[in-house]
Amino acid sequence: MPDTEIQVLEQQLNSFDSNIRQDALAALWQKAQKGYVEIQPENEIANMHCHTFFSYNGYGYSPTAIAWLAKKNGIKLVGIVDFDVLDGVDEFLIATDILEIRASCGIETRIFIPEFETREINSPGEPGISYHMGIGFVSGSIPETSEDILKTMRVRSTNRNLLMVERLNEYLKPIKIDYEDDVLVLTPKGYATERHILAAMINVVEKTAPDKIGFWAEKLNISQEEAIDLYNDKPKFSNLIRTKLMKKGGIGYIQPDAGSFPKIEEFHTLIDEAKAIPCLTWLDGTSKGEQDIEELVEMTIKKGVMAINIIPDRNWNISDPKVKATKLEKLYQIVEIAKSRYLPINMGTEMNSFGQRLVDDFNAQELAPVIQDFLDGAYFIYGHTLLERAIQKGYRSGWAVEQFPSRKERNEFYTKVGKIAPPGKSTLTYLQQIDDKTITADDILIGLQKR
Repeated sequence: MPDTEIQVLEQQLNSFDSNIRQDALAALWQKAQKGYVEIQPENEIANMHCHTFFSYNGYGYSPTAIAWLAKKNGIKLVGIVDFDVLDGVDEFLIATDILEIRASCGIETRIFIPEFETREINSPGEPGISYHMGIGFVSGSIPETSEDILKTMRVRSTNRNLLMVERLNEYLKPIKIDYEDDVLVLTPKGYATERHILAAMINVVEKTAPDKIGFWAEKLNISQEEAIDLYNDKPKFSNLIRTKLMKKGGIGYIQPDAGSFPKIEEFHTLIDEAKAIPCLTWLDGTSKGEQDIEELVEMTIKKGVMAINIIPDRNWNISDPKVKATKLEKLYQIVEIAKSRYLPINMGTEMNSFGQRLVDDFNAQELAPVIQDFLDGAYFIYGHTLLERAIQKGYRSGWAVEQFPSRKERNEFYTKVGKIAPPGKSTLTYLQQIDDKTITADDILIGLQKR
């Protein structure tokens, strides 16, 4: 089978046309089953935090593409997490069913936490503002009672985007970004993020500036030599533009306040009604808010948090030995705190910036003390997702609380389910055919073990 044919099909996985994505996956899977595509043996590795092109992916990956890459590279468990939208959930679950991969789906946004309004948490330079997640969604459709929350999140985001573009255009003259023609064209369903604006800005300069290097040297206030060096390093170049023009202190930056984002309770309402799991996110333990991590964890648990998200690579894969030692110690600390509070860990690489890994280095010596905790968290969220999809007996169900009143026991059950349940349509079909009116947790475990 010619490599070019496989490459074309893999490129089609990222088409904005869902029918093309679906057909490309079917063709690739057929070829893989015939031995024309090398599929790596499944390994005990996971990435449960992959952004897709429905919010922003640094490589342009769709949910279907992420599922395929996971299968092709032997990644045993994989999850998507998109910013402010659930547009990729159904597509991803369908693709992972076909490919027989253990999967989960989530949503991320920024929230306002009044109790920490004077302390920076995990959104640099923005006291009281925190990135926050819901994991374990089983559908892109949510109850009507929550639709306004999701719509309001999107409206807030769009309004911020438009103001940012207006400010950037004033500074970038004579270069001008058109929000519809330059930004929204980069999205499959019309939802744009700050990173889309960054990509659009770079594209417009590339197409229209007579002297691209000179333009960026002037606008970024760097030398011509620095601009040339950075221009040839895409990740560093993009990050510098974002830092200088779009983050705190930059011309396009908009300082958020208490009304810029939903409060934690509002976001949790959306998550709760979808029977998903509220998830605290942790950066690196160095901010004022995260130095008060015990207080933050306890307070958010009272508000409904049941899991925690960690991005390991930025906490150990660091060149400066002193910084690395500090952040690695903080990483071990937060894992111990999570375990002591029975908060399963959702971990991954994000991939919302070019250069981020497809999957973490599970062989890294630095991660050895926490790898099993990461894997247990991945199995946990897959176990919840499977049972909620199949028979509406996920972690948040009344059945689960009745079977396991304590979070510790409940966590252990869903982790066991995740470890023994084969992925794919056949397991869903098996579960859907059982008489679930009187079924117990032991019945489910015994049935799955026999498969």
